[in-house]
Amino acid sequence: MKIEQPGAWTTFESGFCGGDGTRLFFRAWQPRAAPQDRPPRALVFLHRGHEHSGRIAPLVERFGLHQDWAFAYDARGHGHSPGARGDAPAFATLVSDLDAFVRHVSAQYGIAVEDMIVVANSVGAVVAATWVHDYAPRIRGLVMAAAAFRIKLYVPLAKPALRFARKFKPALFVTSYIRPGMLTHSAQEAKAYGADPLIARSISAKILLELADTAERIVRDAAAIDVPVLMLAADKDYVVEEAPQRLFFARLSSPLKRYVRLEDCYHAVFYERDTTVALQASLDFIRDCRAAAPAAPTHYATADRDGHAARQYAALERNESGSAATRAWFGLQRRMLGVLGPLSDGMRIGLAHGFDSGESLDYVYRNEAGGRLGLGKVIDRGYLDAVGWRGVRVRKAQLQRMLADRIAAHPPQEPLRILDIAAGSARYVLETVKRFQDRPIEVLLRDYLQRNVDNARRLAAALQLRVRVDVERADAFDAASYAGLEGRYDIAVVSGLYELFSDNGQVLASLQGVVRSLKPGGWLIYTAQPWHPQLDMIAYTLVNHRGAPWKMRPRPQAEMDALVALAGARKVDTAIGVDGIFTVSLARKDAAPGAGG
Repeated sequence: MKIEQPGAWTTFESGFCGGDGTRLFFRAWQPRAAPQDRPPRALVFLHRGHEHSGRIAPLVERFGLHQDWAFAYDARGHGHSPGARGDAPAFATLVSDLDAFVRHVSAQYGIAVEDMIVVANSVGAVVAATWVHDYAPRIRGLVMAAAAFRIKLYVPLAKPALRFARKFKPALFVTSYIRPGMLTHSAQEAKAYGADPLIARSISAKILLELADTAERIVRDAAAIDVPVLMLAADKDYVVEEAPQRLFFARLSSPLKRYVRLEDCYHAVFYERDTTVALQASLDFIRDCRAAAPAAPTHYATADRDGHAARQYAALERNESGSAATRAWFGLQRRMLGVLGPLSDGMRIGLAHGFDSGESLDYVYRNEAGGRLGLGKVIDRGYLDAVGWRGVRVRKAQLQRMLADRIAAHPPQEPLRILDIAAGSARYVLETVKRFQDRPIEVLLRDYLQRNVDNARRLAAALQLRVRVDVERADAFDAASYAGLEGRYDIAVVSGLYELFSDNGQVLASLQGVVRSLKPGGWLIYTAQPWHPQLDMIAYTLVNHRGAPWKMRPRPQAEMDALVALAGARKVDTAIGVDGIFTVSLARKDAAPGAGG
C-alpha cells in the first residue's frame, strides 16, 4: 500500500551532535499544514543495519501522517554520517546517539518527547529498545519491526569464532550474506536496495557481537519497559529469529502492547510487496498511543510493592530466587569466600565492613590489587575486575565528568555550594573539586557513619584542598536533617545510596529533602542501578554494611526518574555505564513537586 501526497511536507537536511560529540547527518519532514490546536508531534524513524535515512523517505509517505513531523538520521558508519562503514566505537554509542538525536529534535523544533513515537526496523529496533530500557525516555510509543534480537548467522559456532578471531584482529569486519531478494518479495524494492550506493555491505564484528550481548540483556530484562510497544514479526524472516521477539514481548510491562505476525513476509517489513497489514497495524497503534498520555510519575510511587522488580526482590527475600542447585552453588561460594576471601585485600574489607560500604567502594575506586601469599593478589585482581566493580568505576568517572561540567558552567566569580548527602569517603567529589580551587566553592559532605566522616576528612586533608570543605554526620533519610539547608545549594549529589534501599517512600522523602536544599534552578546529580546480572550470586554470597546478606532491588530508570520528578526536579540527561548496570543522571530544580518528569 502506498499513499502519495506530494507537497505534504517541506523536507530538509541537517546535522546534530551524537552522544560523543560526533556530527551526524539527518533528514526531516516538516508538515506544511501543521494544526494550531495541539502541540507538534513527530515520528522518529530508525533505519536497518547497512542502510541509511534516505531509505526512510518512501516510508514517511506510506505512513501518510501529513500533519506530523518526521525525522530520520544516518547512524554513524552509515549513509552520510562519518565513521568506517558498519562500525561505531561501541553499540552503546549507537544508543547514546539516539538519545542525543531525540533531545536535539525536542530542543531545536519544540516537540516534546512525550509527543514522539519511534518506528525502528531490525538493528534499529534493538537500538530503540535498549534506549527505552536504559534511558527511560517518556515517548508516546515504539513500533519495532523485525527486531534483530538474534541474527541468523547460519554458520555453526559463529559467535564464539568471531570472539576468538577478534583476539588476533580486533578491527574484523563481516560481509553480509543477505541478498536483496531475501529481504522482500518486491522485485522493485529488491532492485532499489541492490542499486543503492550508500548501503554498507559489511558490519564490524565488534558491533555484531555487542549487538548480540545487548539484545540478550534487553530481552532478559524487558519487564523494565512499560512504554507502549507494537511488534511486527515476519513469518519468513531469513535474517533474524522470531523466538526472542516473542519472549521480549511476553515480558514487557507495557499496558498497551501488540504483537502482529505478518504472513508471507520477509525481513524488510515496510518494503514488502504488500505492506497493508503492517502499515494499518502501525497506524492503529499510533492512534491509540496518542489517545493515552504517558504514565504520570505517581504511577511509579508504589513500584517497590507491585512492580516487576519488587516481585524479583520478594523472591530474594524469601530465599526462593533461582533454582535449588544454583542456591547450593552460591552457598558453597560463600563458604569458600570465608576461607579464601581474607587473602584478598578487597574481599577482606568487604567481609569486615560490608561489600557495599564506603571502605569497599573507596578500595574499588583505587583499583590496585593487593593480597597475601601471592594467591591473594590474584584473587583480588579477579574481584576488582568483576562486572559490577568495573561498572562502579565507570560510574565514578561519569559522575565526576557530570559534576565538573556543572561546576565549569557556573559563573566563575559567583559562590558555588555543593552538597553530598551520603558521601562515604567523598573521593569522587573531592577529586573533582581539586581541579577548581581557583573558584569560591563550599562543600558540605555528610554520611551517617562516623568512620566515613573521618575518612572524608582525612582525604580532604591529604588532597590539600584550599576550598572550604565541611564534613558532618547525618542520616540522609531523616527529614529533620535537612532543616536549615533550604534553598542553599547549587549542586546536590546522591551517589550509590538509593540503590541500596528498596522502599520508594523512604527514597522519595530523602529526595524531597535534597531538592528543598537546592536553589531554584539548582542541579541534582543522582545514580541508579536499573538492573544487575548477578543479583542472586551477590545476595547468597556477600554481606552488606549491616552484616546481612546483600539483597538488592534494581530500580528501573523510569521509576528512579519518576521519584526525582515527584520530589520537584526534572531529568535532563543520563549517562549509561557498563552493561547498563549503573546510570548517572542530571536533573534540574525547575518543576513544582509532582510535576511531570
